[in-house]
Amino acid sequence: MGKSSLHPSFAIHGRILSLNDLTELSYSFIKEGEEFEKQIGEFIIDWIDDSSTILVHTSGSTGTPKTIVLKKVQMENSALATGSYFNLSPKSSALLCLPATYIAGKMMLVRAMVLGLDIHFVEPTSNPLEDINRSFDFGAMVPLQVANSLPKLSLLHKLIVGGAPIAASLRKEIKSIANASYETYGMTETITHIAVKPLNNGVAADAPFSILPDVEISKDNRACLVINAPKISDNIIVTNDVVELISPTEFKWLGRFDNIINSGGIKLNPEQIESKLSNILEQAFFIDSVFDAKLGEQLLLVVEGSVNVESLLKDIKETNVLSKYEIPRQIRTVTVFVRTKSGKVKRKETMTLLKA
Repeated sequence: MGKSSLHPSFAIHGRILSLNDLTELSYSFIKEGEEFEKQIGEFIIDWIDDSSTILVHTSGSTGTPKTIVLKKVQMENSALATGSYFNLSPKSSALLCLPATYIAGKMMLVRAMVLGLDIHFVEPTSNPLEDINRSFDFGAMVPLQVANSLPKLSLLHKLIVGGAPIAASLRKEIKSIANASYETYGMTETITHIAVKPLNNGVAADAPFSILPDVEISKDNRACLVINAPKISDNIIVTNDVVELISPTEFKWLGRFDNIINSGGIKLNPEQIESKLSNILEQAFFIDSVFDAKLGEQLLLVVEGSVNVESLLKDIKETNVLSKYEIPRQIRTVTVFVRTKSGKVKRKETMTLLKA
């Protein structure tokens, strides 16, 4: 594995590279490049060595960060599935604006090397298109980058968005962009996405995710998604994501099983409540719970920044978007939420700030 996987059309910034060229360039990135270029160089050197596996770190947004061993052949299979789904052909141009330290950035490089793409990269800032004045066939971003890049987003003809939840207000903005944008579902264990759903081109907001080739899905007794994808994982992956199966190839994501709140025997899904509230609140927020002697758990709305609690609670009740059980019993504020590098809110760490 490794050396044989370099497609003859693979290019960086328009320059087709042989294996020797790529090795030389990668070492120059490591020695002389910016921090993000060093990360790219280090990953490429790991990719083209003789090892059949590679180490990848998870972001830690839903638990403790961990290191996972992935097989390079399975990463290649993932790249081929993405190429097939999005009709990416040799010499298609791609923009890498995600850090190469995590799976999403690594896989952009793998897709380029396996599919023969012409990959260009910029520093993975919150506004990566700021100095870009040309178009690309394919790109990947986290929602924060999308929100800051809306005026130029159509420069990315096909765009996949993942790594953090997409706010309802941002979904509305993406709908009017003249490109093909997709929300992704996946995790490090599935080598990025195993399912996608369109965000624009007339598709309904509650459209389901469609799975990629060679993936099978089912539910366990908790109604959580089970993924069988032998080409990208040796093991069947049992997730903590509560889903509704629409068909053998489609599902709707309802929320995290480990976030479900039991309030007086009523099971409440924070993500579904958050989705309903997203049209009312412009600030970042999330739903959690606090101990209650009678109910066991009491619904809590946590808002970033300052807010008029009485006025907000009045607005929530008057809009009738929530059932009586879904209305928060308390509203608390935190000056700044704790987040991962990709912009995901770390709920547990943020909740500790309320107790500080």
